[in-house]
Amino acid sequence: MARTRKRFISGAVCPHCKATDSMMVYIEDEQEHVTCVECDYTMSEADMQKDDSGKKSSNVSRDQVIGVFKP
Repeated sequence: MARTRKRFISGAVCPHCKATDSMMVYIEDEQEHVTCVECDYTMSEADMQKDDSGKKSSNVSRDQVIGVFKP
């Protein structure tokens, strides 16, 4: 389980608690994860892939994602 360093997303707003500049992104097990440091809300690439196939509904729609950060 390799975990890369965490980076904050400037200007991002948490969809759960509405806090600004509290979202961090990191890669764990080749999956990108985003977590709010204020309320511990988490979403990942796996959640978005499940959303596309219609198997699981997420609080965040695909059009809310601005882009994927690739350092």
